[in-house]
Amino acid sequence: MPQPFADITPPIALTPLDGRYRAQVSPLVDHLSEAALNRSRLVVETEWMIHLLDSGAIPGLRDLTDAERTLLRAIPEDFGAEGIAEHAEIERETVHDVKAVEYYIKRRLAGTSLEPLAEVVHIYCTSEDINNLSYALMIRGAVHEVWLPAYEALIAELAELAHATAEVPMLSRTHGQPATPTTLGKELAVFVHRLRRQARRITADEMLGKINGATGTYAAHAISVPDTDWEQVSRTFVEHLGLTWNPLTTQIESHDWQAEVYADIARAGRILHNFATDVWTYISLGYFRQRLSAQGGTGSSTMPHKVNPIRFENAEANLEISGALLDSLSQTLVTSRLQRDLTDSTTQRNIGPALGHSLLAISNLRKGLAGLDVDADAMASDLDGNWEVLGEAVQSVMRTLGVQGVEGMENPYERLKELTRGQRVDGPAMREFIGSLGLPEAERERLLALTPATYTGCAAELLRHLEG
Repeated sequence: MPQPFADITPPIALTPLDGRYRAQVSPLVDHLSEAALNRSRLVVETEWMIHLLDSGAIPGLRDLTDAERTLLRAIPEDFGAEGIAEHAEIERETVHDVKAVEYYIKRRLAGTSLEPLAEVVHIYCTSEDINNLSYALMIRGAVHEVWLPAYEALIAELAELAHATAEVPMLSRTHGQPATPTTLGKELAVFVHRLRRQARRITADEMLGKINGATGTYAAHAISVPDTDWEQVSRTFVEHLGLTWNPLTTQIESHDWQAEVYADIARAGRILHNFATDVWTYISLGYFRQRLSAQGGTGSSTMPHKVNPIRFENAEANLEISGALLDSLSQTLVTSRLQRDLTDSTTQRNIGPALGHSLLAISNLRKGLAGLDVDADAMASDLDGNWEVLGEAVQSVMRTLGVQGVEGMENPYERLKELTRGQRVDGPAMREFIGSLGLPEAERERLLALTPATYTGCAAELLRHLEG
């Protein structure tokens, strides 16, 4: 009977994010782990106490001293390994994680000048008042301090490569078939433009919060202190935390904003997935060469000549997992039965894996990009083997001349189709065909000078749209 791995100390990770890929996703632990949730709860609870006392919302209570504010704010700041263990011990007794946070704070007020005010901790609050604000702070930190910087760094690196290859001609493929040439830089710039749009959306996404009691009515607040403007107290507190106040909720903040954020991140991930599959294809075509040193270790266990595009394949897989999780979060979090059910509690605990797989994909894409070399010669060879793509140029010139009244330009599409469809055309054959068309001198010379490598239109100039 093999030894159960579950009995091994230190514990063996169940998921790859906490095992094999821990190093790449570890920055998210400070924001989306269970410990981070409890630290955020400590922040909300202590800031709520400070806000109530500083605002005079409860008449008859004294103001805080600067030292007392420092004491309260030190509670979440000092929440480390010992605090995590102590909170877990309290939770085993309470069987309630938020109540355990309340008792944890009260323990730290014991024997201080704030002990007589300890009942202000968590006053008028339902657990969801604390949780919705805590998750908003966590998600804001994870997105703006970890995910977005990595995403924007990838975009910057991709933009740099796009500018460097703005004039490198490349055969296009539409429907997988040779098509009008472009430049490598222009094609990369398309992804930069798409990804930047999503970055702007995600940066601008609102993150909402509420603190209005058991069913969103301020009932406990108003019955206890009827003369206080509790909506104003609530609004200013939520805004003090740097969040957008939601004035109308049930017991829970509706989570619509979370669905919006996750949908935007998932969409960005799908664009990255498209990028990963395109680069994989360019590698298979020989347009990019991979440096084994950048990929690391053995390329293939049996074929030593191979350098597999593992970074891009890893990114594909992780973006698919991330997208599925983010979609599930978006779909489920917007629904809560009547004034509250608890499905969101479990759902929200999976925000970490959803962003973790996305962050891991971004890390792999950056490493993969850093290990690529552009093979302009391979692209040039491919272009030179596909002169038939100039058929579009020839028939377009003929059509223009035809509508301008030049004789002999009839049926340009059909004539080019007969020459080019389903067969390869080399340079001499194309030039011979152009010479036989009876074109005016200027157009004839312009088309005779054209090659697949120079038939790239305004591709290089289009990169100006990446500026600013």
